[in-house]
Amino acid sequence: MANFGGHAIPGTFFLLYGFWLTVKHVLQHYWRTSQPKGRQGMPPFLRRMEYVEGGFKIFASFVGIMVEQFVVDGPHARLYDRENSSWVKLMNWQHSTMYLFFGISGIVLIASVRTKRVPVGADRLALSLALFVEGFLFLYHVHGREPLDAHVHTLLLYAVFAGSASTMLEVFIRNNILLELFKADMFMLQGSWFYQVGVVLYPLNGDKWDLKQHDNMMFVTMCFCWHLALSLILVSFTASIVWLTTTRFSAKGRDVEIGMRNTSSKTSSQKALLEESDEE
Repeated sequence: MANFGGHAIPGTFFLLYGFWLTVKHVLQHYWRTSQPKGRQGMPPFLRRMEYVEGGFKIFASFVGIMVEQFVVDGPHARLYDRENSSWVKLMNWQHSTMYLFFGISGIVLIASVRTKRVPVGADRLALSLALFVEGFLFLYHVHGREPLDAHVHTLLLYAVFAGSASTMLEVFIRNNILLELFKADMFMLQGSWFYQVGVVLYPLNGDKWDLKQHDNMMFVTMCFCWHLALSLILVSFTASIVWLTTTRFSAKGRDVEIGMRNTSSKTSSQKALLEESDEE
C-alpha cells in the first residue's frame, strides 16, 4: 500500500461492497415485508446473491494475499530471516492477515447458505470478526509515523470498529434493515476514506502535505465528517432507488398475473359455453 494505487484498490473494493450490501439488504427487506408470515424461506435469486458475494470475497482475499506476498519486494511467504535475525516485511504480513479473515468470512457465508447445520448468524459473526481484525491490526499499524499520517489511519478505525460493532449486533438482532444499511454505510465510508488517505500521503499532483502541521489534522478530521455525510447520502439514495424500482416492477408483475388469471378464467368460461351449446 506504499502508493496511491495501493490505497485505491481496497478503497474501490469497500465502496463496491458497500453498494452491493445496500442493494442486497434492501431486496431482502422487501422480500421479508411482502411475504405472508408463513413464507420465510429465501428465494433462489437472493440465495445466488449470497453465493456470489461469498465467492467474490474468497477470490479477492486470495488475490490480495498473493499480491502482498509475491510482489517483487514482498516477503515471498518468509516470515523471519534467520541470517539477519529480523522479521520479513511485516507490513505485507499484516495486510495478508486482514485478507485472510475476509476470506474466512466468505467461506462461512457460503456455508451458512448451503446448509442449515451452520448456526444462524455465523456469517455476521465472521464478518464482524474480520472487521475487528482489520481495525486491531491498523491500531498498531501507525507506530512511529508522522502525526498526520497516523491521524488519517486512526480516523479509519472509527469506520472499521463501528462496522464491526453493528455487524455483531446483527448476530442477535436479525433482519434489522437499519443495522444492515448502517453496516453498508461503514463499508462505503471505509472505501472513500482509503482514497482520501492515498490523496494525503501520495498526492497525484505532487503537492505534498505537511505531515506535522496541526491545521492539516483539523482539516482531515472535518473531511472525515464530510465523507460520512456523503456515504449516508449514497446509501440512502441507492436504497431508495432499489426499493422504488422493486416496488414498481413487483406491482407490474402482479397486474400481469391478475390479467393472465382473468384471461384464463374468461377463456375457460367461453369454452364451457361452447361445449354446452354443442351438446344441445
